[in-house]
Amino acid sequence: MKTTTQKKAQMPYVYKTTRTPVGELKLIATDHGLAAILWENDKPKRVPLAPLMEDPTHPILQQTERELGEYFDGKRTCFSVNLAAVGTEFQKRVWQALSEIPFGETRSYGEIARRIGRPSAVRAVGAANGKNPISIIVPCHRVIGASGKLTGFAGGLGIKEQLLNLESNRETGTRKWKSNETLAMTPQLL
Repeated sequence: MKTTTQKKAQMPYVYKTTRTPVGELKLIATDHGLAAILWENDKPKRVPLAPLMEDPTHPILQQTERELGEYFDGKRTCFSVNLAAVGTEFQKRVWQALSEIPFGETRSYGEIARRIGRPSAVRAVGAANGKNPISIIVPCHRVIGASGKLTGFAGGLGIKEQLLNLESNRETGTRKWKSNETLAMTPQLL
């Protein structure tokens, strides 16, 4: 995951909206990379970015829309668009760890905390996960509770379930995830 660390005030943000199988998404970018993917009913303060100017022809937004389309069509398992997420250093470490979760797999918050070398920071990892501005591409939907149950997701648990099913079905051809289901075992981080 490539990120830039410019200050929000120095970056003009452009956006476009796009229809996907999980609803309408607002794609937001700077000239440096993708800054956010927001859900239709996203809380306005979850990812504070302003001001925004509509520009549906911006190359980063077009690339993002194309890559998301390929993901939903079953032709893409990883993304190549440059990212320009704004966050604290801790949040960026968590988001980097999220980006390393393999397609079709899940991790718990505790596993992410251990991955970044902060095993006791499970709640802080959960908070950083909730602030992830680039849903789907930085796959926070692949993070589940320690019990294996689905936990909070900015797009809603139904969409989280859809994304996990899309990925697991493509990998195994059979698995259907149910939001009240628990996993017998989750893959371990290195």
